[in-house]
Amino acid sequence: MSTTKPQALEGERLAKRVAQILGCSRSEAEQYIEGGFVRVDGVVVEDPPFRVQQQAVTVDAEASLLNLSDVTLVLNKPPGWLDGLTEAPIPSPHYKGKKPKIHTARELLTPAHHSPTDTSETRVLKRHFNDLQASVELETGASGLLVFTQDWRTQRKLTEDMAVMEHELLVEVQGEVPPEALIPIERALRDERQRLPHAKVSVGSSGPQGSRLRLAVKGAHPGLAAHLCEIAGLNLVGLRRIRLGRVGLGDVAPGQWRYLGAHERF
Repeated sequence: MSTTKPQALEGERLAKRVAQILGCSRSEAEQYIEGGFVRVDGVVVEDPPFRVQQQAVTVDAEASLLNLSDVTLVLNKPPGWLDGLTEAPIPSPHYKGKKPKIHTARELLTPAHHSPTDTSETRVLKRHFNDLQASVELETGASGLLVFTQDWRTQRKLTEDMAVMEHELLVEVQGEVPPEALIPIERALRDERQRLPHAKVSVGSSGPQGSRLRLAVKGAHPGLAAHLCEIAGLNLVGLRRIRLGRVGLGDVAPGQWRYLGAHERF
């Protein structure tokens, strides 16, 4: 049996050093570090357990725990990815073939997938990817806007007002679609016996190769676009949510995300 004792880690925890510098508690020091306010030899370090020895540790002059607000991320989900509301299903242990890789939207919530077109000027921090909640579903085959938030007020808004919040979707179909082709859909939406949600459908653009319809509906209704296309005899080839309430997806590329701007409200 080996009698070698594990060597003690060199230096002291960064949180301890910051607590000494600011004269605050260790817990508060950890918040300053996770808030991106602390630099070690001029480089921002966000990990409270990081160990320092003789390095220069500085805290930004404007550092304030009042600035540590919760964030909301707006993601452009690629088609075929799960929406991140639930965990990816685990294949049965009796499955004999090669287990398929199931992607979930939460995999994209990393600094590497931050949209370069984000205009919020929010500095990306590790803590922004902790405790993110999601409540607005989007069917796996569709792409577009998903919301992940740390803010309980935003989460409550999305949960309590979901039934009356308008979703705008772009529906891609094959071939040219004249306005009169939507008459069967309009009749079905007015028919109370079919119990369809209140929705509006219009032709955005149309050509021989394909057409784009706009679908505006209150609440999330997976499968609705496919059902309406079937009613009109249209071949659905793509579906993308571009707006939720008053918040639009913007020019965020598929697989990337942006911060919800301070001026934006659902």
